[in-house]
Formats: sequence, structure tokens, C-alpha cells
Amino acid sequence: MTGAEADDDIPLGERKTVTDFCYLLDKSKQLFNGLRDLPQYGHKQWQSYFGRTFDVYTKLWKFQQQHRQVLDTRYGLKRWQIGEVASKIGQLYYHYYLRTSETSYLNEAFSFYSAIRQRSYYYQVNKEDRPELVVKKLRYYARYIVVCLLLNKMDLVKVLVKELSEEIEDYTQRFNTEDQLEWNLVLQEVAAFIEADPAVVLNDTNSVVVTSHRMQEGSVPPLEQGMVVGQLVLADALIVGNCNNQVKFSELTIDMFRMLQALEREPVNLATQTSKQGPLEPSEKPAKRENPHKYLLYKPTFSQLFTFLSASFKELPANSVLLVYLSATGVFPAGHSDYEVGPYDFGGVLTNTNRDVVNGETVQKRNQAQKEMHCLHPGDLFPFTRKPLFVIVDSSNSSAYKNFSNLFGQPLVCLLSPTVYPKSVQDPSQRGSLFTLFLYSPLLAFSSVCGLNSLRHGLWEQAQDLLRKVFRDIGQMITRSRTIDQAFLQFFGDEFLRLLLIRFVFCSAALRLHKLFRECRSFPESYPELPKQDTVESSLLQKHILELAAMLDVQNLFWDDSLETY
Repeated sequence: MTGAEADDDIPLGERKTVTDFCYLLDKSKQLFNGLRDLPQYGHKQWQSYFGRTFDVYTKLWKFQQQHRQVLDTRYGLKRWQIGEVASKIGQLYYHYYLRTSETSYLNEAFSFYSAIRQRSYYYQVNKEDRPELVVKKLRYYARYIVVCLLLNKMDLVKVLVKELSEEIEDYTQRFNTEDQLEWNLVLQEVAAFIEADPAVVLNDTNSVVVTSHRMQEGSVPPLEQGMVVGQLVLADALIVGNCNNQVKFSELTIDMFRMLQALEREPVNLATQTSKQGPLEPSEKPAKRENPHKYLLYKPTFSQLFTFLSASFKELPANSVLLVYLSATGVFPAGHSDYEVGPYDFGGVLTNTNRDVVNGETVQKRNQAQKEMHCLHPGDLFPFTRKPLFVIVDSSNSSAYKNFSNLFGQPLVCLLSPTVYPKSVQDPSQRGSLFTLFLYSPLLAFSSVCGLNSLRHGLWEQAQDLLRKVFRDIGQMITRSRTIDQAFLQFFGDEFLRLLLIRFVFCSAALRLHKLFRECRSFPESYPELPKQDTVESSLLQKHILELAAMLDVQNLFWDDSLETY
């Protein structure tokens, strides 16, 4: 209450309104701060706490709407305080999305963040001589940008970045703060993130057309009638990003950002599904869980990575698959002898620590007989092969994971990136890996490897139609092959894994035909090996790739009779 008002002058009902509001505000802050103490892994421990936090914030939001006039006059409620409540609700929905992988909660987060901007809740902040309030506004912008990036609202992202830039400039001019460099770095990171895609789709007026690369209705080739494949379901995915110097924003590298979208369906607005007005309650999720649960681990230590792996493994339901995606700098063994045949003798991928990095690769400074500690070796994953495991390694030392052993007879597949790229196609700005790009958007990757910076929207749609046909044929190649390892078929029943396998085969075949890719190390590999003649070197698939190349007018980059080149 404002100091000018004497308690006695305030009617009892209005005094109770202010008291109730203060209680809800304090309770909401207490619960929100407690979220930091919840374990980040495990599916169950956090749900009841999140539910209680949502309940209090929902009550608080409705309460301030119903009693706005009393709170304005008797409490001195400021618009930025309403903005803070809305921002916290947006954060709750975003974190609920991270915990559940339900993309529809991104829409809910967006609606609250959008309302803050439309209603100018933070507008007055710049007039107050309090730098901490301006920082709240800047953080709101950064969070809003992350949600917009995940929803592919690129036009809005560019507007928000411009506004954020102006806010940062105003903030640093008014207050002599130490965090100016940090905020300028945020701007640089998001600018690099926006520019990371190697090619753009243009409409007739040369405006960029935003294309979504999440799984859409009809984008997964259906199984042939009567085809017997495994009934396994992808339930959990660990997405790990630990590449030196790769474009990132808010603890998401560009590779992580692409892979998480490759494991999600296109979001729907749940409010329209449930015919309900107002914000969505966390309990109102779809009856069928559409997306696998994901953990996003940016530069984890070995301990963190192993903890999350163990938690996922422990809670994996029956007939389910754990996917581990590793986008990380390669760690190579110090020496190599003919006797080294174990799962800890080939190095692996980097886990986080304070150590020297030379030219993007770590260099050992220890006795050659000792193994690298800050590294996820193939052998570190062996305990988790007791359940169905699907591994994707995008690294300069991905080939270390060829030395896998299926000790327990459970379905196990590893998809491994090329370890060397031709100099002419390697992107020096670290704008994301070509291999991950193929798994995320095969047409974008194909365009990139052909040096195309832009495609007309009509041509893009034509090429996507052709790719749908190509992917249907690849699916049939996999299921009809008599020599393929059964592990591939056991994973083929799950739509996400089916699409990843099909895109992997397309990537392998396209790079094999490309004239610039001549080294074996420049081709993806897998464990177990795919039967090449039935898949990546199939004459039908090669014909399809040349057809796509001709459509894009880049057929001169591919071998027309590839058999002569081997």
C-alpha cells in the first residue's frame, strides 16, 4: 500500500484484496525460485511442483485482472509488475515445453510474451532510474527471441533483435554497467543464429519464405501393407552439443537446435483443439504424447552426461528406445598400436572441462598409456545397450563409434558423420554440421552442398515432392533388403527413427555421387553396416539423386555413371 494512505481510510474489502494479492505474489515468487532446485532429469519428481506453481500463477494473473483498479489505487501496481507476472508465466510454459517436449506449450509461452510487447508492459521501465528493472526487460527480450526461433517466426525475430539492440544501447548509455559486453555478445550470437541456414527459399517478390522442418502430416513414408517391422517407440532423446566455436544462442548450438526440431511434430494450437478460451493448463495436454521427451545438454561434463543417460535409461518404458545425439569436437588417442582393439582405444567425443583446444581438436598432455578422461568413449555407452539404443554421432572422430559391440542382443544402431569434408564445401564459420543438416532438412543440405544460396519457392516445393517419392523408395529398399541387419528394421516402426534412417541413406548416397566427395572418410558410416548395393549405392537411388540435381540445374556436380569411379 502507498504510504500516503492511512490503513483506516481503506475499506475492509479493498484492504483484503491487497493482502490477498501480496500473499499470491509472494507465494508465486517462492514457488518460481524453488523450480531451480528441482532435478533437471527424471520425469516424475517435478510434475506436482510445476502444477502447484502454475496454479498459483493462474490465480495471481486472474486476480490482478479482476481487481486491477483497486490494486492500482491502493497497492500502486505498476505495469512493469504485471509484465513480470506475464513473463514468469511465459517462462513456465517454455520450461514445461523443455520438460515434456510438447511443442504446443511453445505457443502458450509465445502468447504471453507477445502480450507483454503488445500491451507495452515494460514501457515505463526506461523512465525509472533502476538498472535492474531494465535488465528484466532485456532478459524478457532474449527469452522471447528463443521462443520465436523455436516457432520459426523469423520475421518477428528480426524485429525483436532490432528492438533489443536499441534497448541495449539505451541501457548502456544511461547506466555505466559492467555487463555491456555480455549484452552485445547476445546480439552477435542471435544475429549469427539467424544467418546460419546456408540457403533460403524466396517467393516471387524476393522475400524469404520461412519453411518449417519439423515432422508434418504426410512427411513420413508409410509402411508397406503387411510389412513386419519392430514396434519400438522413441521415448527419450539426449541431445548433446559440445562443438568448439559453433554458432549458439541461449545454450542451444545450431546443431542441437536442428536436431531437436527433427524430433518434433509441427506444433498445433491446443486451445483450438480443446475449444477453450484463455491459457492452457499443464494438465490439458493431448491424450497421445506426440514427441519423444528430450534432454538438451549444452557442453556437459562427463558426470552430467552420465547422470542424464542413467536417468533416461532408468525411466525408459518397455518397448521404447533411447536416442543419444552427440554433436561434439573429436578427441583422438595419443598413440595407436596394432594391439589397440578395445572400446576405450579409439578416443571419442569431448565432454566439458577447462582444457587447451588446438585447432578445434583437443591435444593430449598425459602418459600415452592412459585414456582421455574428459571424453565420452564408445565403451561408456556399453552399459546402456541393455535396452534399445539409437546413437547419432556428428564429430571429427565419429569413426571411433564404429568399434561398438552389441553385448546384450538388444536393438542397436549408430549413425556416424563423415570425419573429413572437402575444403571447398566445409563451412569455416561453424554454421552447423552438414551431416546434421541432412538429418534435419535434406533439401537444405543438398542445396548447400551444391553451392546454392537460394531457391525459388515453386522449385523448392517441386523438389520436396520429388524427395517424398525418393524417401518412399528408400523405405522400401530398407524393408525389402534380404541382407540388412535386423536392428534397422526393429527401429523402423517408429516414425521419427524411420525418417532419420531414410535421410541418412539419402545423405550417404548423395555424397557418394558428388564429385567433390572422394575420400571414404567423407562418407557417413553406420554400425551395423548397411548393405551398400541395396541402399546407399542402389542404382535406383542414384538415378533419383541425378534427377534432383537436374531439377536444381546442378547435375554437373555429380557423377553420371558412378560405378566407373570406384
